[in-house]
Amino acid sequence: MTKIKLAIFAFVLLLTGADIFAQTKTITGTVKDPSGLPLPGASVAVMGTNKGASTDFDGMFSIDGVSADDTLLITYVGFENQEIPVGSQTTFDITLQENAEALEDVVVVAYGSQSRTKVTGAISTVDSDAIDALPVTNAESALQGRAPGVTVTNAGAPGTSPNVRIRGLGTFGNNDPLYVIDGVIVGNLSGISPSDIESVSILKDASTTALYGSLGSNGVVLVTTKSGKQGRGTLSFSAQSGFQTIYKRYNTLNTDQYLQFANEIGATIDRPADFLNNYTNFQDAIFQSGLIQNYNAAYSGGNENGTYRFSANYQDQEGAVINSGFERFSFRATSQYTTGNFKIGETMSVAFSKSKPILESGGRSLIEHAIKAAPYLNIYNDDNLGGFQGPNSAADGQDAENPVRVQTLSDFETRNVAVIGNVYAEYEILDGLSVRSQVGIDFFDGLTNQFTPAFNDDNLGATHFQNFAFALRGSTRGQAITFDNSLTYKKTFNEVHNFEALALVEQYTSKTESFSAEARNTITNEIKELGSEQQSAGSTTFENNRLSYLARLNYDYDDKYILSASFRRDASSRFGANYRWGNFPAFSLGWNIAREEFMSDSNIGTLKLRGSYGITGSDRIADYRYSTTLFSDFVYPVGGLAAIGTTPNGLANPDLKWEETSMLNLGLDFAALNNKLTASLEYYRNKSDELLVDIQLPLSFGYSSSTVASNAASVQTKGVELALGYNDYDGDFTWSVNVNLGTSTNEVLDLGGSTEQFFFDGFEGERVIRAEPGEPLFHFYGLVTDGIYQNQAEVDAVFTANPDQDVVQPGDIRYVDTNNDGTINSADRQIIGNPYPDLTYGLNFDARYKKFDFNLFINGVAGNDIYNTNIYDLQGMTRLFNAGVEVLDRWTPNNPSTSIPRYDGAPQNVVASDRFVEDGSYMRLKNLSIGYTFDDGAIDFIKRLRVYMSGQNLVTITNYSGLDPEVVSRAGEVGFDRGDYPQPVSVLLGFDVSF
Repeated sequence: MTKIKLAIFAFVLLLTGADIFAQTKTITGTVKDPSGLPLPGASVAVMGTNKGASTDFDGMFSIDGVSADDTLLITYVGFENQEIPVGSQTTFDITLQENAEALEDVVVVAYGSQSRTKVTGAISTVDSDAIDALPVTNAESALQGRAPGVTVTNAGAPGTSPNVRIRGLGTFGNNDPLYVIDGVIVGNLSGISPSDIESVSILKDASTTALYGSLGSNGVVLVTTKSGKQGRGTLSFSAQSGFQTIYKRYNTLNTDQYLQFANEIGATIDRPADFLNNYTNFQDAIFQSGLIQNYNAAYSGGNENGTYRFSANYQDQEGAVINSGFERFSFRATSQYTTGNFKIGETMSVAFSKSKPILESGGRSLIEHAIKAAPYLNIYNDDNLGGFQGPNSAADGQDAENPVRVQTLSDFETRNVAVIGNVYAEYEILDGLSVRSQVGIDFFDGLTNQFTPAFNDDNLGATHFQNFAFALRGSTRGQAITFDNSLTYKKTFNEVHNFEALALVEQYTSKTESFSAEARNTITNEIKELGSEQQSAGSTTFENNRLSYLARLNYDYDDKYILSASFRRDASSRFGANYRWGNFPAFSLGWNIAREEFMSDSNIGTLKLRGSYGITGSDRIADYRYSTTLFSDFVYPVGGLAAIGTTPNGLANPDLKWEETSMLNLGLDFAALNNKLTASLEYYRNKSDELLVDIQLPLSFGYSSSTVASNAASVQTKGVELALGYNDYDGDFTWSVNVNLGTSTNEVLDLGGSTEQFFFDGFEGERVIRAEPGEPLFHFYGLVTDGIYQNQAEVDAVFTANPDQDVVQPGDIRYVDTNNDGTINSADRQIIGNPYPDLTYGLNFDARYKKFDFNLFINGVAGNDIYNTNIYDLQGMTRLFNAGVEVLDRWTPNNPSTSIPRYDGAPQNVVASDRFVEDGSYMRLKNLSIGYTFDDGAIDFIKRLRVYMSGQNLVTITNYSGLDPEVVSRAGEVGFDRGDYPQPVSVLLGFDVSF
């Protein structure tokens, strides 16, 4: 009986268990976005259990042991959470809706991020698509034309950092903006691959830049790098390859024309006839088609507890000038992990680069030598030491060097290692209250090697020779460490009062050490090391420290009424103890009218008025300027004899203090038609005071330096910026167009009592760049031309104060006697040009038709002038050199009607004048590309594949006669073309693939 009962109980239990097991099942499904694209990495969880899964690359998932009574919770970053009862279904097709709040445009600002709707300052953003569109070695170059008020002037040479100016010029000294990468203050963006950048925020007004206090007066460029995203690991790879070249040439004399010119001016060329039976175009000889290669690989992923991304980049650009180029290997890692209320993360990048620059010789650029060299000279001659042919001044009547020898004989190379990274930890103490600590480092180590063997350009008696091998070694190593601790509180009260408060302490320390040594070797060219002959060496060390305190408060009422205020206090070691500290307050207000009830039925999403005012500072001066250095070669009269001694080099100034800029900004933001139409308008006025200038000292002070650095000058800059955009994303054909415009004018208000001041080295012994109260900063200053004197009567009509002079004759350039004193001299100089543009602009057009995509990007400037020193080389005719073909039409008694003066005329023919100033305005087709993206799954194991072709700098419209109107400043100069390396034309093929 007992056995029967047990059997019955077992049978009932089996039936019950079978029923239980019959109630669980395996479910599968796909998670997509509203457009039907799969969402890899979406979380599908069974609520109330530990069961769940993440979607794969195709958005698919599978979960075992699910009951009909269970409910699924589907989550994905940027989308609304969705709950779905399981019921009788086994297959699910799930579409998540975008979360408008989560997808709201977020802008990176100083020490944090902010919703675009709450921004009351002037901020422009450039995303990764715009940066990736151009094959640049420096990310700064990709900012050109992308943001209003930002002027970027690129150098043609690969690896060369461009000039970046935000809202014009505000100081006589360093006008470079501050660069910050993931919170780490860096010198420039050369240490990071552009492919690793997610976005760039450009801070332009006081409410945004004053948060950096002593560093924000020239604007701030904030770089956010790419990081991992939740989901299964993704491997991506991109490659592009092509060439770059320079097509434009100066039209110089060929051999027959050159010999004709030499004969007409009475120059003697003592070379045999067969020596002259040759033609070399030295411009063609130095320009080449250079290969471009760029490869990127990245692996990223993560889950709810953390994310990671690892990337590597290789970039190699052969320059469009022979023996020039840039090569870089870079590696980057970033990760972030969260456990409970604690978050920790890091970013670290290392870049190894090598560059071969464009060389100069004898104070002349490579292009100047190519213009002036005698065209009958061969490039090579095996009979000469070194294997090159150059001029013999006695035989050729000139001394322009062989530019191919200048660029290729010397082995000149720079190698750099750059490490940029940070480590941070953040802990949420209470709801909305968090503390964060971060340490960032910017480390660089550079090595320069130069070796030039002995050479002789003409064994009959060369003008250019070196009877020894020359070796140079130089190194520069430095590091900057930023350590900051911050406390942040965010809270919303009654769902409409939003507060955010930040308190921060920051310490910055920087140290740079450099060493250089050189030596000669008269025995051999085979040893490329420093020898023991005529050695010289030197070293320097510079240190810079800052300590900063910051407080910021942001408040808004229902995204309608917005307030922001900040205060920063900085101390810098670059100033004396009397004025080491500086205070930098700022505040801003905003009113989003579109949030008002009377606008509720409008299709206007944003109509925001905003304004800001604040003070920023600058300590971007040389270290130790408040002190005096020592001068070791001072001559003392001792006992009636000259004795060499040491003396202070100038007058110290312990009252040296911060340069300060007060910034006013008024703005209007507009968006309508569901953000299809957007616009932003800005007006700004920046006034910089206490600017550092050199004040003249009385000679009676007896110092070897006749000036002292003082805070005495002021400059005002103002302008308007406009950004317009339209985006149409409906249908198979989608398109968007964005236009930005920016104006900038500046005026010198005070020079510390001086009526004028000249800057930089000038040209041919003349200082051309000048400042004067009431006029633009750094304008060109010289004589004003008025044609050519055609006869003696015209000469006499001008030189009434000196009618017997015979230096200026018919055929010379006539200048305007501006002061009407009957002669022409330096007193007749006037402002002859402004190197800074009145207008900068950019236009970007994107279109997509099904799987095809198209991009057209145009940028340009207007209203700027260029001092073209190449005209001096092409038309100066001070003595025999090769020149432009226009010299064949120079003035002669038989050819009086011309704009080219006579040969070897009056010295005034080549003094600084508007003869050398040209309009530098241009419009450039910066990028044109077309691509095709293959369907998902079209190729096994490949998630996405895009192939494309692009061209850069394809068309330039300009009236400038030089090789390129985009002229990079050197050594602080503005708008001087000294034979600069032009922007090359590039054509590339490439592909992007992810797995």
